[in-house]
Amino acid sequence: MKSSAQDMHRFAVLGDSAAFGIGDYDSNGNPRGWAHYLSSAFAGQIQYLNVSRPGAKSLEVRDIQFPKIKEFKPNICGLIVGGNDILRNDFNPNKIYANLKSTIIELQKIDSEILMLELHDPTKLLKLPKVLENILTKRVNALNEVIYRLDEEFNIVLLKTRSLPDIYSKSLWHIDRMHPGTKGHQILALSFRDLLISSGWKFRNIEFDQPIQMTLSEKRIWMLRNGLPWFIKRSFDLLPAIAFLISIELIGSLLTSMKSLTSRT
Repeated sequence: MKSSAQDMHRFAVLGDSAAFGIGDYDSNGNPRGWAHYLSSAFAGQIQYLNVSRPGAKSLEVRDIQFPKIKEFKPNICGLIVGGNDILRNDFNPNKIYANLKSTIIELQKIDSEILMLELHDPTKLLKLPKVLENILTKRVNALNEVIYRLDEEFNIVLLKTRSLPDIYSKSLWHIDRMHPGTKGHQILALSFRDLLISSGWKFRNIEFDQPIQMTLSEKRIWMLRNGLPWFIKRSFDLLPAIAFLISIELIGSLLTSMKSLTSRT
């Protein structure tokens, strides 16, 4: 459903911390994010409902979050999830695909335009041990393949994050380097707006407040209270997967060495 200046829009958002607005805060410390900015710029009247939750995975979006917006009947919906799925030991791209496909089908039954987001390359922002970097890269790429497949099947509005200018500039990212900062969320809002205008939606200009700058002391406190506990928890989630993949590599190297020795005798 496209829009005119007289339309009543119902904009809903499902997903995880990237949908919730982590990394962008108002003067009272409340998260805003790209969806907040986008919702403020629709031509016509707008009803906005964001039921996303930091830490949510694709199964929660399908089984818990979507039922909360079903009666709201959004004519446009952000579906931003997957980042937490890749950070779990039970990561399974096929299950993520099934969960997202089911959610998309239900959204299209209520005539909702669907917005999704390509995952950026986190290794361009984070310094990680090589084994963690390899695991993360493979999983992010696998999740993006799921998203590209869904885009082909359902003709969603997909924002190609990796193609955005200067997307890996640190000024666009939150202190944790995992979430967009205020400027990053604003660029996402502008980019989604431009994609939707190309699809026939009408918007006003988006007006942004100046980003709230954190002092060095505030950044350190934030990392101690939020960043470090999060990293430790996710590391324990991934430890079994890391151990398994290291074992596979060692076994592969051992078999290669044994074949080499056998061929010489």
